[in-house]
Amino acid sequence: MEETKKLVELITKGIQDKKGHGIVIADLSEIDGTICRYFVICQGNSTQQVESIAGSVSDYVREAVGEKPINCVGLGNAQWVAIDYADVIVHIFTPETRAFYDIEHLWEDAKLITLPDLD
Repeated sequence: MEETKKLVELITKGIQDKKGHGIVIADLSEIDGTICRYFVICQGNSTQQVESIAGSVSDYVREAVGEKPINCVGLGNAQWVAIDYADVIVHIFTPETRAFYDIEHLWEDAKLITLPDLD
């Protein structure tokens, strides 16, 4: 569990390093049948920023704990990039795509932690 929390922290730093904003951590660990323990959700202002945030997250995690994602999808159009670290799935959106899918509210039982934007 400590490793998972450290992973969430590293992911958050990777997002903040590229000025990703609207960071929400959805704690799914108390909910039966979910695909992971945490969702880390954020957005970039453009597809280029979404790609940059995805690269930063991957770099932070790989450099700190040597872990590579199981999968990374969405880099082609970069409206929604999902990075799968088994216990943690990172979702990086453009603003319109995030508003459309509203995934932070899919699990009403999830505890949501909203981090303040750094800028």
